[in-house]
Amino acid sequence: MNGPAGAEGLTAAEAAERLREQGANLPPRGRQRRLLGRVLDQLRDPMILLLMGAFVVIVALGDVADASIIAAVVVLNTTIGVVQEVRAANALAALDRMAAPWATVLRDGELTRVPAPDVVTGDLVRLEAGDVVPADGELVEAAGLQVDESAMTGESVPVIRGPGEELLAGTVLTRGRGFATVTRTGAESGLGRIAAQIAAAGVRPTPLQQRLSRLSRQLVVLTVAVAALVLVLGLLRGEPLDDMVILAVSLAVAAIPESLPAVVTIALALGAYRMARRSALVRRLPAVETLGSVTVLASDKTGTLTEGRMVVQELWSPHGAWRVTGQGYAVDGTLVAQGADVVPAELDALARDLVLCNDARLGGPRDGDWDVVGDPMEAALLVAVAKHDPAALGSAATWERVDETPFDSETKRMTTVHRAAGDGPGPGDGECWLVVCKGAPEAVIGLLADRAVAAAAQEAATGLAERGFRVLAVADRTAPTRPEDLDHGLVLRGLAALADPPRTTAEEVVRACRAAGIRTVMITGDHPATARAIADQLTLTREGPELAEGAEVGRGEHADRVDRIGVYARVRPEHKVDIIDAWQRRGDVVAMTGDGVNDAPALRRADIGIAMGDRGTEVARQAADLVLADDDLRTVVVAVGEGRRIYGNIRRFLRYGLSGGLAEVLVLVAGPFVGIPLPLAPGQILWINMITHGLPGVAFGGEPPDPQDMRRPSPSPEQSVLGQGLLRQILAAGTLIGIVALVAGLLAPDGQHQTWVFLTLGLAQLGVALSLRAPRRGLQWRSRGLEVAVLIAAALQVLAVAWFPLRDLLRTDTVPAVDALLLLALSVAPGLLLALWQRLGPGLSARRGSASDR
Repeated sequence: MNGPAGAEGLTAAEAAERLREQGANLPPRGRQRRLLGRVLDQLRDPMILLLMGAFVVIVALGDVADASIIAAVVVLNTTIGVVQEVRAANALAALDRMAAPWATVLRDGELTRVPAPDVVTGDLVRLEAGDVVPADGELVEAAGLQVDESAMTGESVPVIRGPGEELLAGTVLTRGRGFATVTRTGAESGLGRIAAQIAAAGVRPTPLQQRLSRLSRQLVVLTVAVAALVLVLGLLRGEPLDDMVILAVSLAVAAIPESLPAVVTIALALGAYRMARRSALVRRLPAVETLGSVTVLASDKTGTLTEGRMVVQELWSPHGAWRVTGQGYAVDGTLVAQGADVVPAELDALARDLVLCNDARLGGPRDGDWDVVGDPMEAALLVAVAKHDPAALGSAATWERVDETPFDSETKRMTTVHRAAGDGPGPGDGECWLVVCKGAPEAVIGLLADRAVAAAAQEAATGLAERGFRVLAVADRTAPTRPEDLDHGLVLRGLAALADPPRTTAEEVVRACRAAGIRTVMITGDHPATARAIADQLTLTREGPELAEGAEVGRGEHADRVDRIGVYARVRPEHKVDIIDAWQRRGDVVAMTGDGVNDAPALRRADIGIAMGDRGTEVARQAADLVLADDDLRTVVVAVGEGRRIYGNIRRFLRYGLSGGLAEVLVLVAGPFVGIPLPLAPGQILWINMITHGLPGVAFGGEPPDPQDMRRPSPSPEQSVLGQGLLRQILAAGTLIGIVALVAGLLAPDGQHQTWVFLTLGLAQLGVALSLRAPRRGLQWRSRGLEVAVLIAAALQVLAVAWFPLRDLLRTDTVPAVDALLLLALSVAPGLLLALWQRLGPGLSARRGSASDR
């Protein structure tokens, strides 16, 4: 018989019928969006709609050149947006690849290998160590079976499973073998439900997208109103209708920073490039800026904040205790005695037993780490032995294993029987037998002969467990003949305390996030005691009173909060999404880090999902916006700084671009009232807009970061992008530029009003650009792109009044050298005044603040 006694499995005909009824054992797929739908979504932006309206009007009036420029901007922005919409399909494809490709099932009484998509409910599946579970099922037979469920539940330790217990699709057997009856396939399985959550979760607009969307709506309304006003005033003065329509449309195009999408895209692309050099791969471009707006960093524990592998950190025996140093499976490390009364011989005996009652093995070392084969927890025991005495790893050659009782979910222990090989350590010339028992403290301590030692061991085990350790007890006994009773009269050799320790960089990341005003929240499927231990090491439970209020978020049966501050334990995958939603409802911008399948829905739901690239699952990587290729959490802090740098540079461009647009509006509206009937021609407006928003606008995207960005909280996503005094600064700068341009027009000789206003208006805007540079020290030639761009733009502006072909195109006149110096002096005035105010402003504010305190 190939399967459990009396089992025949399904017949081939039954399996085929069920496959037709139930469908393939594959995760559900979301409906693919068509290209036209994606394009239309991009064209719904109010600024794009306004540009399209301007395009139609200008084409109708025959101005093909200006219409081509507007069309190029619209096409570029739409193309970039459509290309970015690929994440959902990638995430679901990754789920398909993760599913077990083949399965061994019992059909017609014979074991048969079939593709995993052909598995149906009722199939009897054979599972062995290393197999990926193809579908949810119930164990009917199990022998020493352990399952790694970390990808699905976040539990860092392999779980013992026995008959009658459930197995989840996508989990991996780490040891043992068994048979399971399939109960759920496809969309009904645990893996399928996670796939459905990912498919249902839409992509949230980023804070920058929300802010710019609000700004674009406001600008469109304001611009249309001003353009209509200019049109009406021109018609009342008797200007031709065609000229005034072109002027009104040109004003609308000039008043809106149509280069803003290009500037934002380039700033994001530059940020993505800089982050890629730090091993952070950006999957969705707007996510680069989103990191700068993050207010809550919600992190999975296992494999993200921790190393994702169990290590022995402490050993205890009735005759002493030792602390185990080193990281992970590294060769480096030693055992440090805790106290002066330790007995070295007891440690030798404990090390021998840890090797003998163990099915894992070590290879190598290679590149400073041991190569481990077998159960990760058993491998961790061998690594600890190697740190004490590498020669002890050869104990199996001295003690031959002749019998064993594997781990069992009921007994919670493993027992091995050994005989001294050759001239072994037996007493005298006779045989010597050794029984070694390893398991949960409650399963082993009850078998000890010395009750006083048992009481001390129980107390020690309880203390270690309360500190978040996974504790194993080890005991043995020797006998001159093969023992019949393996479960009594044991002598305790010691306790091994294992944990999945925090990454060496995790605490540094938590401190940096706290300094930047970001709350760190840990979400884990582990036991509360384990979560508390990690949180204490990372100071997550000392975030401050404001986080205690935040910990009320996500209250419910699904979240077992530790100390009610920043930690959620015993959390299932769907509950992670609930917690993310709850923080977002509070108005927070949430980043989620994770590496497992169970993290994928939360990674998708968060404002920005961050996946581990090295140890993370493919599903998590595809569901995320940002992938840390080297799994270094410090890259998250770098990325946050990069996001804030981008947001700051976009605000600088808005201050620059909108102040120039405001100045143009003021000149066009106020000019007729001060004696300048038509201050600027439509072509001149578009030329100024092109050279001032072109190279300088792009250069703003590469400005260096402000050192203060990571020392203050990010602004609320509800706050306007023009908040924090930016609107006031735009009004001031725009007014200054408009005034000097009007002054130039009033000083101009007859017939040259437009030329003087045109030249002064363009140069004054470029001067303001220099006054808005980001703080920097030294020469830093690589970050001088803005200065170079301004010089090129200024040269083009001067060329427009000096070179005959451009003069003819723009209808300008030459300006004598003496007059040019006067216009240059007027042009630099706004920039100098703004630079002076920026230098003196903080000091004046501080002095006013100290005076008010007194």
